[in-house]
Parts: sequence; structure tokens; C-alpha cells
Amino acid sequence: MSDSTDLIRLLADEEKPREKALNQGIAALTDAELLAILLRVGIKGKSVLTVAREILRIHDNDLAKLARQTPRALAKIVPGIGPTKAITLIAALELGLRARGAMARSMASKPLAGSEMIYEYMRPRLELLTHEEFWVIMLNNNLKPMACERVSQGGIATTIVDIRILFKKVLDHQASTIAVCHNHPSGNLTPSIQDDELTKRIASAAKLLDIRLLDHLILSPTGFYSYHDQNRL
Repeated sequence: MSDSTDLIRLLADEEKPREKALNQGIAALTDAELLAILLRVGIKGKSVLTVAREILRIHDNDLAKLARQTPRALAKIVPGIGPTKAITLIAALELGLRARGAMARSMASKPLAGSEMIYEYMRPRLELLTHEEFWVIMLNNNLKPMACERVSQGGIATTIVDIRILFKKVLDHQASTIAVCHNHPSGNLTPSIQDDELTKRIASAAKLLDIRLLDHLILSPTGFYSYHDQNRL
């Protein structure tokens, strides 16, 4: 579609992002249409929708990659949008992350009864990191979170976990059940040999201490891998 036919003013009302949001609900909008609403206007020679699609294309149509940008970097790699629009986009994405974090905190009073619940609880902390981190969630007998603490922080591809530090945190909170999580910034959810070995060591230590290991999740911006769901605990 050419720029001339892509201009917002030439689109039918039901195709305009704002009208579409009003008539169909905000969830009906594509990522490009949501960005177009934030950008408000295009730049010389390009409609706002074209600019929005270009921003997404530069980031491989991955909002997680876009969310990791700084406003200054975004303004540089997308000619014409300027610092004000860049700040608006990054601020909106950060607000979305904080809203998700607030929802995760509201889950603190609910049992983390499965991998989906654990994923949603940990997602705000881990999915956009550019380095690996390992966390432990301490739960009571009803599987409600008592505490959630970072055990270690590493580089892009690995983080070293000291089992003694992990279980000291668990014992300090007198938790009867735990779930452990770490992230893969690369997006690859396939467990490594090191991940498998670490899981076995944690499971063995938990059994020795009469602590239930509920799950080990690997998170990325695209989803999660559950050792429990794969019958590997």
C-alpha cells in the first residue's frame, strides 16, 4: 500500500485507529494502530501508520525489543520521530509493564497453582531483561507467595546459582514449597544441559530438606518452559 493511500484521512472511519478503538474496543487494534494513536501524526512524506509500521519493522515486529530501547536511541534509529515522540512511546510501554506488575502483585493473595500462574507472577520481573537472573518464590501450604527473591544475576547467556544461598533464603522464610525461575534473554526456551543439571540439584536438595519443588520455569519475551509440565521434575 502506498503512502498516498495509507493516509489516515483517506481511510474509511472503521479503519481509523481512534474510530476503530471506539467502535470495536482498544483490544481490536493492531500493534501498528496502537503506536499510531500514540504518535498522533506522521512525518513529511509518511503517514502515521507508515511510521508506526516502520518502527515495528526495525524491531522485528517485537514489542519486547521496542520496550528495551531508550528514548534517545529510538529517536536516532527512527529518523523523523524526534525525542518527544520517542519518549511518548517508551513511556507508554513502561506504563504497560507497570500495569502488568500491578496485576502480578494482586496475584500475591492467590495460590500459584500451576505454571501459567507462576509465569504471570514472574513475567514483569524477567521477560524484558537483557541479562539472566535466577529467582525463587517461597510459598506456604496453600501455594500462596510468602516472598520472592533474586538468587543470582549473570550475563547474557548464563547465571551461576549457589544452591546454599538459594536454600538459605527458603529456610529463612520457613517455606514449605518453592518454585524457581530464570530467564533466557535470547528467547530460546529450550533448557540447556546446565539448566537440567541445576534443576536436578535443586530437586535433590529440596527433597532432602522436605521442601516441595513446585516447578522450574524458563521465561522469555515469547513465553515459558515448565519442567513440571514436561514431567521433568
